[in-house]
Amino acid sequence: MAAESDWLRVLSPLLSFKLLTHDAWGVVNVGEFTSLEEARAAFRSLCADPWYRSDGTVKGVELVECDSSELQKRLEWFSFL
Repeated sequence: MAAESDWLRVLSPLLSFKLLTHDAWGVVNVGEFTSLEEARAAFRSLCADPWYRSDGTVKGVELVECDSSELQKRLEWFSFL
C-alpha cells in the first residue's frame, strides 16, 4: 500500500490546497499550495502566529483540498476562540 505522499504526488496535477481564514466579514483565501506538506506547514504557522491568535476578529483557519472542479474538502480546522 502506497504512503499518503506517494498517491498525492500522482494526483498533484488534479489537486491543490488552500488556506482559508474565517472572520466576521466572511472567508478569505490566504494561500494556495500544490503540495500538502507545504500547505500543512503554512497552516501550522498561521495557527501559531501571535497576530492571528490575539487579533480577535479572525475566528479560524481551515486547510482545504481542491480538485480540478474546485470542489473543496476540509482537511484541518483551527479555531482562535
